Amino acid sequence: MATANDLRRGMAINYNGDICVVLEFQHRTPGNLRAFVQATLRSIRTGKSSDIRLSSTEKIEPVPMITTKMEFSYKDGADYVFTNPENYETVTLAPELVGDAKNYLVENGEVTVTFVEDKAVTVEIPASVILAVTDAPEGVRGDSANNVQKAIILETGITVQAPLFIKTGEKIKVDTRTGKYMERA
Repeated sequence: MATANDLRRGMAINYNGDICVVLEFQHRTPGNLRAFVQATLRSIRTGKSSDIRLSSTEKIEPVPMITTKMEFSYKDGADYVFTNPENYETVTLAPELVGDAKNYLVENGEVTVTFVEDKAVTVEIPASVILAVTDAPEGVRGDSANNVQKAIILETGITVQAPLFIKTGEKIKVDTRTGKYMERA
């Protein structure tokens, strides 16, 4: 059995008879008090998040997790449908579970879905994706002083800042962690 000091982001644990995923954690040692771990957990059953405080030596029970490479297929109403390319099984996930990854999902785009007890708990996208530019206004003549940028709209609907030479129809590489332009693709 592990202790609270072994908690990590994305880990699944059994807490008060419910399986929860660790969203955030912080090890704290205030002044002359004993150390403790403060964590934010999301229940798989209810989907609710809660903040907890554990003694750093308190025992926790980790739950095994399975990660699977999947592809984004399509959007069904508000939900997102992913397909396993090996056996063509589909999984439909709510927008709350997909989170900010929805800004970078394109058809057949690869993601990693983590399952705990046959229920999807997290969706991870690659560190960078290649997206097509759908709207890029022309740069103004004379605006070429020092690394001037313009707002462009990508195929997923998000707006990023890119150099003036980017045109509509081009493909660019975007960093999914920061949402910034990286290079032409």
